[in-house]
Amino acid sequence: MWRYREVLPVFEEDNIVSLGEGMTPVLEPRHLQSKYGLPNLLLKDESKNPTGSFKARGLSAAISKAKEFGVHTCIVPTAGNAGGAMAAYCAAAGIKAIVVMPRHTPQVFKDECELYGAELILVDGLISDCAKKVAQLKQSIECFDVSTMKEPYRLEGKKTMGYEIAEQFNWTLPDVILYPTGGGTGLIGMWKAFREMQQMGWIGDKLPRMIAIQAENCQPIVHTWKGLQPNAKSYVGKPSQANGLAVPNPFAEDLILKVLHESKGFPIAVSDADMMAAVKEIAREEGMLIAPEGASLWKALLQLVQNGSIEHTEKILLLNTGSGYKYLENIL
Repeated sequence: MWRYREVLPVFEEDNIVSLGEGMTPVLEPRHLQSKYGLPNLLLKDESKNPTGSFKARGLSAAISKAKEFGVHTCIVPTAGNAGGAMAAYCAAAGIKAIVVMPRHTPQVFKDECELYGAELILVDGLISDCAKKVAQLKQSIECFDVSTMKEPYRLEGKKTMGYEIAEQFNWTLPDVILYPTGGGTGLIGMWKAFREMQQMGWIGDKLPRMIAIQAENCQPIVHTWKGLQPNAKSYVGKPSQANGLAVPNPFAEDLILKVLHESKGFPIAVSDADMMAAVKEIAREEGMLIAPEGASLWKALLQLVQNGSIEHTEKILLLNTGSGYKYLENIL
């Protein structure tokens, strides 16, 4: 992703902490295209990033900037993947990592953090409860808080997905992008990239409709969108087998909603049972083992094609955010 270093916030090249993240493949799921009559369906597979998820992008940027600032300790509340990514990049940078994670998270996420040398703290509850624990720890520990959207650099790393999509699609963007949305950094980041590229004259006026997919067990953005609550600050969510979607009080809610409005998109929720069925169908049909978060997009897409929100012939891009291998404990 550092091919785009001119639009990233690290000033000195020596401070870049990279494990080879970015330029993930855009794949053509031919069996699903044929079976469901979706000739222009494509999938960008972020599981090919270091530590198996798109979180590598944001953490590469954030930890690089932390190194540039001379930070010695970083802390993050996580549903799973961000903790592993931060632990890996902190190890590469020689920075101490403290990861605060829900106790019910699959064991592999805990193991990878400890293998990378991070201090792991387990909390009963969701990522929102982990965030409260981080706030408490920060009172006695001098550290850089890498919480989602509470610092500006993870967003900058995530926006490289948008630059890559434009480059991989020969500077003409898809008609619609479906994206699993918990904290929303990737959604906001891609939209930021599209706006930057418009300003630089790299792409034209036409931008994709952005569709945010949430878990039925934790759908704060859907509830706010439908007017069931003024905002998500008091929303109470339940755990989901898609750990990354169990974000009940997204800090960047206003920005997520802004992207959906500006792009003429919307949010939609998918059940855990549907996500798991999608993981298995995509594995059988395409030989790809994707994360439940990414699989949720497939069930959402079929529903949206059926109700006419998306046309069969549109150029559709699904973003798989992580590897299904890390979720085998949840899936099987």
